[in-house]
Amino acid sequence: MRINVLSSFAAGILISTTICGVAYFSDKSEVKASVKTSESITTGKVQLSENEMKDQLVAAGYVVQTKDEYEQSKATEQKTDTVEESSKNVTKVIVNVSNGMTSIDVGRTLEQAQLVPNAFNFSKDIESKGLQNKLRPGTYVVDSSMSYDQIIATIFN
Repeated sequence: MRINVLSSFAAGILISTTICGVAYFSDKSEVKASVKTSESITTGKVQLSENEMKDQLVAAGYVVQTKDEYEQSKATEQKTDTVEESSKNVTKVIVNVSNGMTSIDVGRTLEQAQLVPNAFNFSKDIESKGLQNKLRPGTYVVDSSMSYDQIIATIFN
């Protein structure tokens, strides 16, 4: 009885596979039509000039530049960034460290002054550098022109 059930199951799978195969291989009309359509699009009978292609892309909202124009804009952008950095305002912050403060407290103060992006990550960096026991009470002056490591060195020395 068990062999009859197994052979019936196998026969059912064989029949369903055959039906699916016939249906798949006999219906190629849509596939051939889509292949012909895509071939006519890629080979295209209409050849656009470079200016016409550029005009169509610009009309669609794209910015089209030659390689020379791109390199020139990058060079101008770098010069602008250098000028902006030199004219950037420097923010000075006075950090008062009292007894019992931890690196997370200092990090929160620096985060409020927008000198560090995240107080928790600042605290983790202090711990990874082994400086958590080097925090001493006092008044420290840091500013926005200092690097991240310079700020740490000023407060945790």
